[in-house]
Amino acid sequence: MQKIAIVPTLLTLGNGVCGFAAIAYASKIGPDAPKDAVNSYFVLSACLILTAMVFDALDGYAARLSKTASDFGGQLDSLCDVVSFGAAPAFLVLRLCQDWQSTPLVAKAVSVVAALYLACAILRLARFNVENSPDPAAHKRFKGLPSPAAAGCIASLAILRAELPSTWTGLHEAQVRDFVNVWAPLGALTVALLMVSRLSYPHFTQQLLRGRRPFRFVVQAVLLVAVIAFVPDLAFFLIFWGYALNGPARYLLARALRRGAVPTHHPSVE
Repeated sequence: MQKIAIVPTLLTLGNGVCGFAAIAYASKIGPDAPKDAVNSYFVLSACLILTAMVFDALDGYAARLSKTASDFGGQLDSLCDVVSFGAAPAFLVLRLCQDWQSTPLVAKAVSVVAALYLACAILRLARFNVENSPDPAAHKRFKGLPSPAAAGCIASLAILRAELPSTWTGLHEAQVRDFVNVWAPLGALTVALLMVSRLSYPHFTQQLLRGRRPFRFVVQAVLLVAVIAFVPDLAFFLIFWGYALNGPARYLLARALRRGAVPTHHPSVE
């Protein structure tokens, strides 16, 4: 390897740096830290994971636009993804569930779930590298939940925990924290298994950045941006978890419809 593409490589490295920074800010969260500082660190860590997703989307697009896509870029992308969408969300799960430290058995289970999440993210990325096709037309759908979307699910819980009580009157912080304490390990286990599943997921980045789209697609994109700008604390949670759970929901619905379509044979009565 003698030459590398500068802009795509810098964008990919930006992805990895954001993942490392997300871990650094999450590491500052502790039981003795002030509440305002804890909320700020949760939001910063989550936003850095989301920023890593932006870098991850742009580096591939920049490589295709400049016709500099290479095996080096693909391997570098996966290495940075392990940090941003594997290690950072797994570490964030531990911080989201730190209230369970007083219950040793549950705390140990949370640690196992976080480690399993990291392992599944690594397996998901390795499988993608092996099965990835160089043909852009083959990238319309994913097999298994993409690791950035899984990381977005965890990041959305951090934003929900830190911001939701301050923007919704009548909602107590303890209620949100209890919900996150319960859902964070269960949700992390769910998206970990979805990453290594064979369920089909649409590739929204390809649909957004490649080719022309109907006018309704533009309207939907504008409405989505408006919702995120108006209620980001709740919007990210609904968007990422809606996308993640859409896969198993569609699969179960398709199975139910296929079963209902099978004709039932009754013995003839003579």
